[in-house]
Amino acid sequence: MNIVCLDMEGVLVPEIWIAFANETGIEELKKTTRDEPDYDKLMNYRLNILKEHGLGLKEIQETIEKIDPMPGAKEFLDQLREITQVIILSDTFTQFAQPLMKKLGWPTIFCNTLEVDENGTITGYKMRCEKSKLTTVKALQSCGFQTIASGDSFNDLGMIQASKAGFLFKSTEQIKKDYPQFPAFDQYDQLLEAIKKAL
Repeated sequence: MNIVCLDMEGVLVPEIWIAFANETGIEELKKTTRDEPDYDKLMNYRLNILKEHGLGLKEIQETIEKIDPMPGAKEFLDQLREITQVIILSDTFTQFAQPLMKKLGWPTIFCNTLEVDENGTITGYKMRCEKSKLTTVKALQSCGFQTIASGDSFNDLGMIQASKAGFLFKSTEQIKKDYPQFPAFDQYDQLLEAIKKAL
């Protein structure tokens, strides 16, 4: 049995933090997992910036409501779900993901949770498990699934490397150069064909 594991931001929807940086004009919030491999370091950096500017969950959710999936993403996901099981593995948070999952037709997503106080201030975050994407892929494999994975960032490389087939999608030139063993695509039809061949 096969199961496809997809990253969300940068693959199916635009980067939430970049959208929020554009909305607020805070350039420092444009840093993502494409730039910083250490997720804890990145999130603590983001939370400090939010605190400095007095911004909380409500403001980020207002930006997320305006984000649409990338052109062709829902159609790609629909076609993929017709032929195999699909799980979105994301380092985003349940409080961010819900409106986006609605626009994508409610696919299954495994992600993390924000800790938010009564004033809507984000005080911290709780990871579902350590190295969540790689850990989940290994758990699926232990249940008898063969995994096929695709993502765009440093935090996707573990699940891509551990899968029977792995693909970079809309990734950076640097990551493509550093990991030439992984086929890299920028179009959904190319990725769909590659996954079909791997099934």
